[in-house]
Amino acid sequence: MEEKQFDPKSLIGYVLIFAIAAYYIYTNRPTPEELEAEKQKQEQVANTKQETEENKATTEISLPAAVDSLGKVAAYQKLGAFGYSQTLASANGGETLLENEVLSLKINNKGGYISEAKLKNFKTYDANSVYLIKDGKNANLSIDFSTADNRVLSTKDLFFEPKLTKVGDNQQLSMRLKVANDKFLEYVYVLKPNDYMLDFSVRSQGLESVFDSSKSIDLNWELEAFRHAKSNTYENRYTEVVFEYEDGRDDYTGQGDFKEEEAEDVTYVAFKQHFFSSVLLTDKAFKKGKFTSTNLIKDEAIDTLKLKKFTAQMPLALNAGNLNYQMNWYYGPTDYEILKSYDRNLDEIVALGWGIFGWINKIIFIPLFSLLGGFLPYGLAIIFMTILVKIGLSPVTYKSYVSQARMKVLKPEITELNEKYADNPMKKQQETMKLYGKAGVSPMSGCIPALLQMPILYALFSFFPSAIALRQKGFLWADDLSSYDKIFDLPFTIPFYGDHVSLFPILASIAIFFYMQMTTGQNMPTQQQPGMPNMKFIMYLSPLFMLFFFNNYPSGLSLYYFISNLITIGIMLVIKNYIIDEDKIHAQIQENKKKPKKQSKFKQRLQEAMEQAEKQQKKKK
Repeated sequence: MEEKQFDPKSLIGYVLIFAIAAYYIYTNRPTPEELEAEKQKQEQVANTKQETEENKATTEISLPAAVDSLGKVAAYQKLGAFGYSQTLASANGGETLLENEVLSLKINNKGGYISEAKLKNFKTYDANSVYLIKDGKNANLSIDFSTADNRVLSTKDLFFEPKLTKVGDNQQLSMRLKVANDKFLEYVYVLKPNDYMLDFSVRSQGLESVFDSSKSIDLNWELEAFRHAKSNTYENRYTEVVFEYEDGRDDYTGQGDFKEEEAEDVTYVAFKQHFFSSVLLTDKAFKKGKFTSTNLIKDEAIDTLKLKKFTAQMPLALNAGNLNYQMNWYYGPTDYEILKSYDRNLDEIVALGWGIFGWINKIIFIPLFSLLGGFLPYGLAIIFMTILVKIGLSPVTYKSYVSQARMKVLKPEITELNEKYADNPMKKQQETMKLYGKAGVSPMSGCIPALLQMPILYALFSFFPSAIALRQKGFLWADDLSSYDKIFDLPFTIPFYGDHVSLFPILASIAIFFYMQMTTGQNMPTQQQPGMPNMKFIMYLSPLFMLFFFNNYPSGLSLYYFISNLITIGIMLVIKNYIIDEDKIHAQIQENKKKPKKQSKFKQRLQEAMEQAEKQQKKKK
């Protein structure tokens, strides 16, 4: 067998191959930045694996393909220290679900904010789910800040890393916007069972050298309110920004195409959507707050999806170079009892009327209606509450009608005085006052009982539009007592009236007409006095106003006014036919005329002033 001889050319070839391989390896070795990124990636994978083992409820996120070195360089060039957040798995996007019995929330990795808020126990007027936020398209929360390397960044454009854990019965979601594994801006959401309120904290760690402390750090919250009710115009009337400031004072932006308000020491801001609200609360007051409300309904027939656009801007204060705020989110119904239960002054969001009217609702009507609604259908609860209110006001009604009866008895004598002193208004006034004094009748006695009823009527006018318990509760032909009842669609729209016919306002208008006929009509002068309003015109205008004004208001309110006036008419008929004897009143008045009547000092001065004026008038002649 011939022995194989050594070939020098082969040796040279092997040396060249080895040299080329060595050169290739040397020139393609990882840079220190790539080695650090790979190390962080391995640490991230290890942490993710550990978190998954610790908590099976952690949201599954699809991992992106590894970011190449060029992508990392671009991220750092664009975002500075926050470019690190773009290299993590969470930069691929994704959402985390928080859910309890009443609320379903989704939090997006991009921006770390709630991208969906659904109220599970409510439906819209057309039977769809009630969303306060949907698909991240109508709301946003962002912290806008400047960095030490002169960048202006917004958290809505950056990716947070989620970590979902269970703490007892609560779900806790940490969203971290990282500049390194131990340096970050963090949002923490805590959702409790069967609760509309979330704990929410904003804090930073290790960002003292990242934030530019000389420039403002602003929390910006935006939301476009979805339509949920049958009438977008009516719902829009109760959709506004409400905020609390300066140790418990509250205010609102009000209605209009564009409204703007500013306040100091703000403790909560609510984007109220009539029956549903989104509220941000803070334990440490924001130093300032700027709030805007923009009407999105320009044409009711066209703009049917959204009501208003809200914005809120509040500056955040650094503490030792970092942020630390304990806050809360509320996504839920604008329900007085629920909001009051949090003891954070949130019940002021519910439009129950100002001053004494609000107190009447809080002390009387809310507890009363809650009691009746606990065992009666809501339509019957309104009727029974109306009956109880009228029973409570019956002494006032009785005094008012007695006064009207006395004035009716005196009407012939007053007519005689008007004719006798037709050319002398001053003397006519003087003699009329003498007649009232002798008869023991005061023309104001009929007005005072009516004035006493006004706080009750106005309180109820505020109560029914805010009673969420009536929402989507039917009665007779009305399918929703919190909205208008419709018996007929019009082929056109009547200004101030609408494109439909509601029956309850028609019935209430008829009842008001007969009530005014029984009160104002029977004492109405046959001839209108100069300078006095035309009472007959007012008597016909009031029911017409009721008909137009209430056509788009809640049918529960129209039902109340219909039943209330019906009961009042019944009470007045009973008083007139079975309690008050006009002949007896007439005899009593005549008897009073014979008795010497001591006038009060006020009446004496008034009488003297009128006599003096009459003397001066005679001297001029």
